[in-house]
Amino acid sequence: MPPARHFRRVGAVRPSHLMFTAGVGSLVDLPNLSVLVRGLDDWDYSAIPEREEIKEPRLLEKVRRTIGRSVEQLRPAPWLSGTDQDPTGPAARVGVPVVPFPSWLRCTACDELAPIESRIFGFENAKPRKPHEARFFHAACPRTRRKPLAVAARFVLACTAGHLDDFPYPQFVHLGGACPKASHPRLRMEDRGGNLGANVRILCLNCRANRNLREVFGDRGIEKLPRCRGRRAHLGDFESEPCGADLRVLVVGASNQWFAQTLSALAVPPSGASELAARVERHWDSLEQFEESVISFARKVVPIMREFEQWSDAEIWAAIQRHRAGIKDDDEESDLRKREWEIFSAGQLPEPTGDLALRRDPNGVPGRLKDIYADVVQAERLREVRALVGFTRLDAPDPNDPDLVKSAPLTRSAPEWVPATEVRGEGIFLRFSEELLTGWIRRVERSSAMIEHREAYGRFRRNRYSNRIAGPFDPMRNWPGERYIALHTLSHLLIRAISLECGYSSASLSERIYAKDGPESRAGILIYTAVPDAEGTLGGLVSLAEEEPLIRITRRALGDALHCSSDPLCAERLPQEPADFLHGAACHVCLFVSETTCERGNRFLDRRFVVPIDDPELALFPELP
Repeated sequence: MPPARHFRRVGAVRPSHLMFTAGVGSLVDLPNLSVLVRGLDDWDYSAIPEREEIKEPRLLEKVRRTIGRSVEQLRPAPWLSGTDQDPTGPAARVGVPVVPFPSWLRCTACDELAPIESRIFGFENAKPRKPHEARFFHAACPRTRRKPLAVAARFVLACTAGHLDDFPYPQFVHLGGACPKASHPRLRMEDRGGNLGANVRILCLNCRANRNLREVFGDRGIEKLPRCRGRRAHLGDFESEPCGADLRVLVVGASNQWFAQTLSALAVPPSGASELAARVERHWDSLEQFEESVISFARKVVPIMREFEQWSDAEIWAAIQRHRAGIKDDDEESDLRKREWEIFSAGQLPEPTGDLALRRDPNGVPGRLKDIYADVVQAERLREVRALVGFTRLDAPDPNDPDLVKSAPLTRSAPEWVPATEVRGEGIFLRFSEELLTGWIRRVERSSAMIEHREAYGRFRRNRYSNRIAGPFDPMRNWPGERYIALHTLSHLLIRAISLECGYSSASLSERIYAKDGPESRAGILIYTAVPDAEGTLGGLVSLAEEEPLIRITRRALGDALHCSSDPLCAERLPQEPADFLHGAACHVCLFVSETTCERGNRFLDRRFVVPIDDPELALFPELP
C-alpha cells in the first residue's frame, strides 16, 4: 500500500476495555477484520512528550509480588489528543499496537481461503476519518470485479497455557500430510450452515481433497489435532520448548478465548497498624536507636513522639522491631481490601482528600433499616486503579486461587511496567450486622441447598480445562463461603434496584464484596461507579444513601427478589449433579449483571438465601422491612 493511503488507526476502544475485553493477547473483532493486541514490548510511548504514570503504591506492590519485582510503573495506554482535528497527524500514529489475526482470510464472494502473506488479498484504509472501514479485499476474485471483502477465517487453536495459533488448514484437509499436486495448495472454505454446530468444509482445489471441521470439535476432536507448538502470537514468538498441551478449536469471538487477570485497589489513606508502620518508616532516622525501655520517656521529650499518641508503648515497639527486621505486613500486602475495610468501617472517617471523601449521616442508619444495615457510608469521591498483570485462555482465573490457571505473560522478558487505568467516581458502602450473618450461617451451612452449592463448586473445579493444582485435589479449596453468597446476592439485587433510580445503567456500576469469616470478620458491600468516562460522576448514586431513598431502594431490591418472570424454574433451580454451574435461584431476569459489574462472573448467587422464596429458614431476611 502507498504510504499516503495507509493509516495506522483501525478502530478505537475505551481504556476500561483494555482491562476487561480487549487487553494484551485478546482478539478484537472489528467491523471488517479481526486483530490481536500485541504485547507490551511493542507499545510505543516515544511520541508522547510527557510519559504519564499512574500512582498507587499499594497496587504497585501487589503487582510486584504477583509477577515480579522488575515492575516499576503503572502506565495508561499510549494516546495523544488531536485525531479529531487532524486525522493524519502525529496523534493518529499513537495507540495500542495490533496485528491481523487469524492470518488466514476467506473471500466472501468465492470462498477462497489463503494466508495474508500469500498476497492474494489486498488491504485498504484510505479514509482517515473512518478507520473502522479498514478492510482486506480479494483483488482477483473470479466471481466479481468489485473487490469483495475478505474476512478472517474464524477458527483458531488455543491451550490452557495461553498459547494461540492459526488453524492448520492445509495439514487438516490432507490428513496431516502435504498436497500431492502443489507445494502451496489453493483452498476453499464452504460454510454449509445448519443448527448442529460447525458445518464447514475445507476443499483443496488442486487435489480435490476435502474434510469437514466438525471432526475436530468436542472432546473427540482433540485426538485429531496436533499438539501445541507453544506459539505466543501476541509476542510474535514461540516458547523455548514446545508446549505439547492439548489444543482446542475456538471460534473468533468466543467468550473463553481471553480472560483478563487484573488487580485493583482503591486509593485510601493508611489505617490502624498500617498507619503506624508508615509513621515509623517516615521517622526512622529518629527511631532507629530506640530501645523498648526508652519509649515511655521519649514520649515526654522527643517532639516527633506526638505523632504516636494514639498507640501504646508495646505497639510502637512492635512496629519498630518489624521495621528493623525488614518485615512488611504480609496480610496488608496480600489482601488489598484489608485497609479499605478498615477505612470504611472505622468509627471516625478519614479527612477528605482528592482521592477519597467519605461521609456518614450523623443520625446513623434509618430506624426502619437497623435490622438490615449496621452502617451506611457515602463515598462522595473515590478513586480506583486497576492493573492488567496477565491473561488466561479457556479457563477464567480465580481471584482467590492464582495457581489454578496458568497466566500468560504480557512481555517477552521481565516487565518493567504494566498497563493500568484509573477511575474516579462515587459510591455507597453498606456494612451488615455480624450477629445477623453468623446466626444465618449456623442455620444454612448444613442445609441441603447449601450442600448442593458446595458440591457444585467441587465439580466446577474438576471440570475445568486446567489442572495445575499441586498435590491431592481439594474440592473445597478457596470456597468463598456462605457469607459471600449472601452478600454477593444482596449486592446484585441492590445494583439492579439502584440503576433504576440513580441515572447510571447497571453496566456503569461495579461492586466490591468484603466477606471474611474468623476473628477479623468482614461483612460489607461497596457499590460504586465503574466507568465515569461514559456517564460522569453526577452525585446520583451517593444521594441514594439518604434515609428515604435508601429505604425505598432496599424494599424494592428485596421485594423484587421474591419474584422472577422465569419462576418457578428459576426459584427451584439448584446446581444438582452433574451440573457444575455456581448459582441457584438466579438468572438474567432477576440477578445477573454485566461482566464489568460483577467481580465473580455472575457466580455464587442464589435468591433463596436472602428472601423466603423457598424455605424461610434459608433466608437471611425471613421477613421483609
